[in-house]
Amino acid sequence: MPRTIAFGYSNHCNIRCRHCVAADAIYENSTMDLSRAREIIAEMAEARVQGVSFTAGEPLIYLDDIAELINLCQGFGIYTRVVTNSFWGKTAESADRYVEKLKNVGLSQLRLSFSRWHQENVPLTSVLNVTKSCQKNGLNYFVSFVTDFSQNDDVYEQYLRRHNLKFFPEPIIFAGRAKDFARTPIHTDYQANCCPMNPYLAPNLDMYACCDAGSHFSNTNFFHLGNINDSSIDELFTRSETNRLYSHIRNMGISTLASFAGFKTREIVGYRKCELCEKLFNSKDLLATLESQQDSGLNTWYR
Repeated sequence: MPRTIAFGYSNHCNIRCRHCVAADAIYENSTMDLSRAREIIAEMAEARVQGVSFTAGEPLIYLDDIAELINLCQGFGIYTRVVTNSFWGKTAESADRYVEKLKNVGLSQLRLSFSRWHQENVPLTSVLNVTKSCQKNGLNYFVSFVTDFSQNDDVYEQYLRRHNLKFFPEPIIFAGRAKDFARTPIHTDYQANCCPMNPYLAPNLDMYACCDAGSHFSNTNFFHLGNINDSSIDELFTRSETNRLYSHIRNMGISTLASFAGFKTREIVGYRKCELCEKLFNSKDLLATLESQQDSGLNTWYR
């Protein structure tokens, strides 16, 4: 399995989206030391990491720092992505300045976060300016369209289509600031809900096996792998790759695990993937049950 990681250089963000999975109601600001971040990139190269996605807060608040780290990754042959809210695309000129710098230091791809919540803070035209600059400068991009699949998002999807932008819908995750959002009913077939679980490195150097809601599992810390001040990057990746329950999540899927744990089928299809994961693995009792069966009963719970 290729080693990739979401790299949280800082959780500082210049906007406060109501749906943000990376932040809770109480705002905290933490940023890595740049020299330590350089060391970590080198350690990741030694650990055969093939892809780094700069994320967490808004990475491009620290444009010069992130550009230096991207350039370092390029020297090691590591694929890089930056996840941004596009605040810096207010004009075509400012969009060009950022995109040209990112392209010149070797960025592989730009991922633009887009939703009705983002666009309460960042104009639609900023996203358009950034995508046009990417197209002009030959930088690969896509728009990550975060949605709850309601009619409220139709106008935003129409905007993306009208301007022929490359986008992919991403389901909202009900964690962080969005944990109290009203849920719309789910209408779907029974899905396996296998999850690749891309690891996440936080600004405080804690590493988690999942980059989505995993760092919010405060009852069990199920996805917490350790801190890189105490363990090597290779050791933490190895913990993720050899954990039997993580393997079951990737291969069997969360729905199968929920069925084994006794969830009614109608309950399983009523939960979104990350919600179902939280129900299973942020419960000490359910986690203990699954851990006791990870090398026995779970191995026979398949078609």
